[in-house]
Amino acid sequence: MPALTTYTTKILPDWVDYNGHLRDAFYLLIFSYATDALMDTLGLDSENREASGHSLFTLELHLNYLHEVKLGAEVEVHTQLIAHDAKRLHLYHSLHLVGEERELAGNEQMLLHVDLAGPQSAPFAGATLEKLIALSQAHADLPRPALLGRVIGLPAQKKAPIQP
Repeated sequence: MPALTTYTTKILPDWVDYNGHLRDAFYLLIFSYATDALMDTLGLDSENREASGHSLFTLELHLNYLHEVKLGAEVEVHTQLIAHDAKRLHLYHSLHLVGEERELAGNEQMLLHVDLAGPQSAPFAGATLEKLIALSQAHADLPRPALLGRVIGLPAQKKAPIQP
């Protein structure tokens, strides 16, 4: 099974900056909507969130901007489940022009399953756990995204020798 196509949209005029391309914040908005769609796929849609009192919270994310996205472009998000444990899932979203392979931006996320009554972390259970396991198995053989696990930092600077 390929990565899921979780969200498709057209770049709107309000999302474009003075340079004529998608504002940095709107890349994240698009990825956030893709996460919502993944939640629906896993059975954490609004109806089930209300019934179970469980949801997902974002713990950490990394966003890499690779290519400009212009006004009116039709884009789609491909979502790959990288890993999960009892309470967390690690996923990767990639942004593409509709029908194209080239990655325009990448977004790695760590999400936590939460019982909203606490709120406190809670293990996945029932149908959500079954869907998560099935998706994990379906994505097990997908190649790992090239940008996965990147960190921010400047290269170490060589110190100039001390002169007397």
